[in-house]
Amino acid sequence: MIAVIIVITFLTLLFAVWVIISPGTIRKYKGENCLSEKIVMDINGAPNGFFINSLDTDNPVLLLVSSGPGTDDYVFTDKYKTMRIEEDFTVVYWDYRSMGIAYDKNYDTEQITLDNLLNDTHEVTEYLKKRFSNEKIYIMGFSGGSHIALKAAQQYPEDYYAYIGMAQVVTDSDERTKLMYDYMMEVFAERDDMASLKKLEKYVEITGNNVKMTADWADFVYLLHKAGGGTIKDESEFEGIVLPIFFCKCYTVSEKINYVKAMKMYRKTPLNAELAGFDYRNNIPSLDIPAFFISGESDYNCPWKLVRDYEIMLDAPDKGFYLIPDAAHSPLWENPDKVCEIFRRIKEKIQNE
Repeated sequence: MIAVIIVITFLTLLFAVWVIISPGTIRKYKGENCLSEKIVMDINGAPNGFFINSLDTDNPVLLLVSSGPGTDDYVFTDKYKTMRIEEDFTVVYWDYRSMGIAYDKNYDTEQITLDNLLNDTHEVTEYLKKRFSNEKIYIMGFSGGSHIALKAAQQYPEDYYAYIGMAQVVTDSDERTKLMYDYMMEVFAERDDMASLKKLEKYVEITGNNVKMTADWADFVYLLHKAGGGTIKDESEFEGIVLPIFFCKCYTVSEKINYVKAMKMYRKTPLNAELAGFDYRNNIPSLDIPAFFISGESDYNCPWKLVRDYEIMLDAPDKGFYLIPDAAHSPLWENPDKVCEIFRRIKEKIQNE
């Protein structure tokens, strides 16, 4: 009985501490034109969430389409304090329908389709243009969010100054699997990590020069994190994803729980099936607006070599590819000085044209 009481007391104290470190607040600034806002609003009949940070709302708007799809990225901005992209942009982190702070357990997940999300993107863009008196805005897709952002840039070019793809998805073909496999093989062999090598061989089917994934994506990407090429360079999934969610101040405890529920829910939506079998080198070979791509040199979740190849073949009015050192899948937060300078140069280039 005493042991049970001790355990219950410990868990109660642990939960109390979790509540205290989870106030649900975001970055705050002082100044007449500053903005720090966290809101949920209806877009096309669905709940959508927004974290908005700006040191000067006269700066151009940057819409950040969150990763996953279905995973909010403000937790990284909360963790990595030196990332200050809001000095040059009014940054809008978008939790699209029923994800992140907009999660609704009763929402009809059959409505989470690519068409609906593209319509939402257009409506969100129109709202931001009107609210901040902008003729156009910038749109950025991060990882899985680049599916939505890239398609929006193709479909609504009149809305955007430029498209920015960070950790751009290019293809989910065996070509991607082989790049991931080769990277992990090299890393684990250098470490003499026989256990990981054995798992890796179990997770693929090799025929000639073709490498096909046979494991669940979660198992494969777990190994990728172990090799150092996952969400954050040289950090496990627990270190790079779970801990930032657990300790962030930008979510309350209930919002953190809903965050995880939404991530899981998005894997079972029509959108998840619609995004299978893509290859944007064939599907979107051109854009009518400038396009810039940013990848970490250790990113093998969305292998940077594929992103570089896509940028080379893409037909666009202006374009560029930037490979970021000391970073894997999240270069904006892993190497913020370098990446924020790139964003600044892109803005100055576009605004001066």
